[in-house]
Amino acid sequence: MNFQLTKEQADIQKAAREFAEGEFDKEQIYKYEQESAFPFEIWKKACELGFVGTRFPEEVGGQGYGVLENALVIEEFCRKDSGVGLAFSCQLPGAELVALYGNREQKEKYVAPFLRGEKYFSIALTEPDHGCDVRTLSTVALKKGTEYLINGNKTFISYGTFADFNPVFCQTDPKAGFGGQTVIMVEKDRPGYETLHIPDKMGARMMPSAQLFFRDVKVPEENRIGEENKGFQLFMGTMVASRVEMAAQTLGMAQGAFDRALDYAKTREQFGKPLSSLEVIQFKLAEMAILVEAARGLTYKAAWCFDHGMGDHKLTSTAKVFASEAALRVTDEAMRIFGGYGYFLENDVERFYRDARAHVFLEGTTEVQKMIIANAILR
Repeated sequence: MNFQLTKEQADIQKAAREFAEGEFDKEQIYKYEQESAFPFEIWKKACELGFVGTRFPEEVGGQGYGVLENALVIEEFCRKDSGVGLAFSCQLPGAELVALYGNREQKEKYVAPFLRGEKYFSIALTEPDHGCDVRTLSTVALKKGTEYLINGNKTFISYGTFADFNPVFCQTDPKAGFGGQTVIMVEKDRPGYETLHIPDKMGARMMPSAQLFFRDVKVPEENRIGEENKGFQLFMGTMVASRVEMAAQTLGMAQGAFDRALDYAKTREQFGKPLSSLEVIQFKLAEMAILVEAARGLTYKAAWCFDHGMGDHKLTSTAKVFASEAALRVTDEAMRIFGGYGYFLENDVERFYRDARAHVFLEGTTEVQKMIIANAILR
């Protein structure tokens, strides 16, 4: 088994690292963070250079690489800045769903302008009364001739305040539970569609969250993604790879927090010597390094397996759980090594600490991932 990246993969990793180093301006990022604003300018540059389209098909403007190459990009972005990296990579699932299950016209209409940096996606599943329990949705789409009439609410929808394209999960057969759900694309200019910004999040502030409201929204049948009543299958099919990318996010955050803690421990002096000379700090750094390396191994394995036709929910959920829990511990230890200085925004680690905590529920809580793993091993 070869654990070495290919030359092309190493080049992609290096290019992503250099882009982040050159474009993620710290002062500008602080402004985005404080204003809860999406970093549009950096995003457009990333689109122009092909980073956003790493694993999208070439025919719609992507680079045609696999999940592993995309994970390398995401890891480097999140390593340099947790907020920007998170804001970028969480834009992908909605577009990935269309790229996987949409027809050619839908891919050209929705995915291609997204990859050019001209349009933006959300993915609208979560509802006020249905968090992880998506067996039956309250948002209903009633078929009338060649149109769907959509009514309902969604909540905690990332990018909902400005997304041009919103794949909305609707109940089209109320009696069939998750076997009666359909994905319907709702553009932001549809009459009856409104959004409301949800302010003051703990972290992940550069990916604004919103409530979405659908009041007799008429959408043509041609906006349906995939088959009717197959929406849940589309969601789960998208998550096999998307949860690997989530693991890559927290891997990058853990590595970024570790990098900063290590540098600080080497240069900060206490009791007349560097912090790194103290055994208690050495043990912390060693434990952090173990967690980062183990998270990387699981994340890369899950990505490699997907790219070689061996992707499965058990492995991707395992990678997501371990990497997110590792990031929680590593960012916490980084804060402790920094002491009081780590509590302030200027030293980054407090933001890494806050941003990492979003991953215990993004794209399925840790507990839901454990249910998936348990079901697989007890089958």
